Amino acid sequence: MEENTVVQESDDEQDIWSWGAGTDGQLATGILQDEHTPQLLRPLSSSLGLVTSLSCGGAHVIALSSGGRVLTWGRGTSGQLGHGEMVNCLHPKLVNAFQDSVVTHVSAGWNHSGFVLENGAVFTCGDGSFGQLGHGDYKSQNLPLRVSYFVSKRVEQVACGMRHSLVLLKGNSENRVYGFGLGKRGQLGISTEKVKSTSLPQITIGLTNLEIVNISANGDHSAALTADGSLYTWGRGFSCASDESIPRLFEAAVTVDEVALGWNHALLLTRKSKEEIMPIIEKKVLQIAAGAEHSVLVTDNGLIMTWGWGEHGQLGLGGTDDQVSPQVVSLGNTSATKHAACRVFCGSGFSFVLRNCSQTRETK
Repeated sequence: MEENTVVQESDDEQDIWSWGAGTDGQLATGILQDEHTPQLLRPLSSSLGLVTSLSCGGAHVIALSSGGRVLTWGRGTSGQLGHGEMVNCLHPKLVNAFQDSVVTHVSAGWNHSGFVLENGAVFTCGDGSFGQLGHGDYKSQNLPLRVSYFVSKRVEQVACGMRHSLVLLKGNSENRVYGFGLGKRGQLGISTEKVKSTSLPQITIGLTNLEIVNISANGDHSAALTADGSLYTWGRGFSCASDESIPRLFEAAVTVDEVALGWNHALLLTRKSKEEIMPIIEKKVLQIAAGAEHSVLVTDNGLIMTWGWGEHGQLGLGGTDDQVSPQVVSLGNTSATKHAACRVFCGSGFSFVLRNCSQTRETK
């Protein structure tokens, strides 16, 4: 570096990449086709701010911006995009129902969606044929509708699975999880007896005295993570194990920081895996994500690695072969950036990456 040269960091810039199944518009490329390698998407309007989070469902995506705005795209034939119509959308589109609100949390299920507002209200839309919208009926909705059961309560999170939903309440008087929708595999956790479905929220058993900090739902199973790193799971059993109709403590001598649920598998990010080099990949792991049958992780030096089912190109490796161990995904040249922080997200057969880059420039 030359003398008297000053390096200044500019505002963060953001890249959004997608790949995998795309025939419903879920990749936001504007083309209805699968992509076997990462595709760099057009930047969103700067007035919306950066995208802070994505939630990927069966074939649709919900994006939450730093200003609390919501955009959706992909399959919309059940009304899950919340635009007031039941058609697919190839590009990110604002959900106008929340134009005067601040949204703090979103979740995409197979064909339904959930939204939590700053004031603690929760809204749902999309397929309601199993009661997964929580409105006391089995109707679908093409616009976000407030779940009236929680009008006098404060909702912090919503998690949408295949055909069920979970809600986490936080407040001075309540720290509870509720479930609604399809329940035949025990995924609602509301009864020791078999429950086919319920269209009204009911309290999930056995979690009321715990400090729950995160809830997850995918396929026909559910999970809750506590502040001390304990994990509770319920619903469809993994590896031919029996179903669990109420939450059970995951008995392992680990502290869990993050859980990612697929249809028939789960990933756990433990405190140890964030602090120590993992043998298989020879890196520390910062974040994980699970699709229906594929998995993605981010290492401490910014590598994206994928493995599992590859039929639609969702591994981003240029082909459609399955992979039994993590493989590095190339996002192109990153040498122009001083810092690049990546986050990964998975849908049924597709993947997304948010990469926030702090650019540098030299001045004399």
